[in-house]
Amino acid sequence: MNYAPIVVFCYNRPEHVRRTLEALAVNAEAMESRLIIYSDGPKPDASTQDKERVAETRKVIRSKQWCKEVVIHESPQNMGLAYTVIKGVSETLDQYGSVITLEDDVLVSRYFLKFINEGLQKYANNDNVYLIAGYTFPIPEVQRSSESFFLPVTTTQAWGTWKRAWTQFDSSASGYIELKHNKELRRKFNLDNAYDFSAMLIQQMETNNISSWAIKWWWCVFKRGGLGLFPDKSLVRNIGWDGSGRHSGAKDPFFEEDWRDDYAIVEFPEAVQPDDAKFGLMIDYLKKLFGKTTSNQG
Repeated sequence: MNYAPIVVFCYNRPEHVRRTLEALAVNAEAMESRLIIYSDGPKPDASTQDKERVAETRKVIRSKQWCKEVVIHESPQNMGLAYTVIKGVSETLDQYGSVITLEDDVLVSRYFLKFINEGLQKYANNDNVYLIAGYTFPIPEVQRSSESFFLPVTTTQAWGTWKRAWTQFDSSASGYIELKHNKELRRKFNLDNAYDFSAMLIQQMETNNISSWAIKWWWCVFKRGGLGLFPDKSLVRNIGWDGSGRHSGAKDPFFEEDWRDDYAIVEFPEAVQPDDAKFGLMIDYLKKLFGKTTSNQG
């Protein structure tokens, strides 16, 4: 099997990225894989402590041979997560055709790389599949039987994709204006109003309040009716909900009590179609978690 390169994005959390890389290295496929690390630089107004944390992070990523090959890109200045992710994913896909991405605050199971690589191989030529996801919401009603399934949603915690899918990524989010005027479109984009993604996208495009590549990616996949392959139990655990990251708080709303680092997925669907039952359970889960929301745009 040709293993997809792994791209890790990090900034100023040395202990988080250490744990992320240590978990990754436990995967048997790590020693057959290329690891590319994008290390963002300090902000213009960074304190001495912040600069030291960036420097310490760079010491950590250079401290071990985490994979068969390690390539490190260190930015001299702060480019921001959104810019860096788009740049890193695009550059890697241009060169290799497929990619597995991780941010610096996720622990992956020991079978994460096996699942993502097998999914990337199996569905490489199916244009309706846009990503292979390592993360799944801890929905109690979903039976855990080492299976995977398709959902018409995206995820950004730990995932893989192909160049043919990423070429659909559009930084201008063309057509997003329609969300302001089409209530039914907003409802669908908001997953039956489980979460107000439409307001997030509009703010991203029209204000400086949000800087997110992920909402643009969701819009691109949504417009095309694309699918993602998901495991029936998450193969990653987020460790960033401790107040240390710009985009996370101090409490993980998706915390999974019985997460295991030895869980493996062995079944893949032959039919490339959404699992409507599990999609409904996911929407119900999100509604219970966040409460039903309705966009104020209209």
